[in-house]
Amino acid sequence: MDSILLTSLKNPKVKNAFALRDRKERDKQGVTLLEGYRELSRALAVSVPIHETFYCPDLFLGQNEPELLRNLADAGSEMYECSKEVLCKLAYRDRPEGLIAIAEMKRKTLADIPAKSTGLYLVAETIEKPGNLGSILRSADAVGATAVIVCDKRTDLFNPNVIRASTGAIFSVPLAEATSEEALTWLRNLGVRTLAATPHTDLYHTDVDMKNGIAIVVGAEQYGLTPYWMDSADCKVLIPMLGRMDSLNVATAATILLYEAARQRDWKTDLN
Repeated sequence: MDSILLTSLKNPKVKNAFALRDRKERDKQGVTLLEGYRELSRALAVSVPIHETFYCPDLFLGQNEPELLRNLADAGSEMYECSKEVLCKLAYRDRPEGLIAIAEMKRKTLADIPAKSTGLYLVAETIEKPGNLGSILRSADAVGATAVIVCDKRTDLFNPNVIRASTGAIFSVPLAEATSEEALTWLRNLGVRTLAATPHTDLYHTDVDMKNGIAIVVGAEQYGLTPYWMDSADCKVLIPMLGRMDSLNVATAATILLYEAARQRDWKTDLN
């Protein structure tokens, strides 16, 4: 495996990778940063183009990294062995795993995801926190959701922290960006019902039929769903709150609803 050694923080390759911490630079180049063995492995497994890989053997956590590096090189990635100082400069994590890559990211629309009248969809509206969006993607992958639709986004879908929180699920879950109006029209044309969680109903989420086409809609962390989705939803459900708190974290609420849908569908794995 051919590799170039990088030891200077002033190296142009290092400076460019560091600049990708800024969203404007990521958008300009059409790439993002991946960090960690799991994230790079999952991106490679679904043929995400990985342009450059930076690695530091002294920071590896396991024994499988050399094979992954060979596979990345075989797939066409430029390889750069780095000093600890350089790798830690590029890393997002407090405890770097010694693997960082620059990967191509393509924005996808509703035309790029499966259109199934019986599908299980998750609509995430105006989510602000990268960690929550990543966790939602992870849960969607766990139940085999048909797709996730991000509406009226408030955070960068390919923020490295979204990718990190998703543990690489961002590469395995069919994913689209759309306005709320576009998403609702698309779902209605498919005959998929929309379901919104709210404390202002007496209908528990476990009492709603989710066996057929359904889109679970969740909203911003602080204010929840906008009136557009609350007024448009075909069904409104209540997730019981038995303590003193009156709401759940948005990723937690999404997970509960997704798993209830999966339970009703007898844990089928052919939703895609």
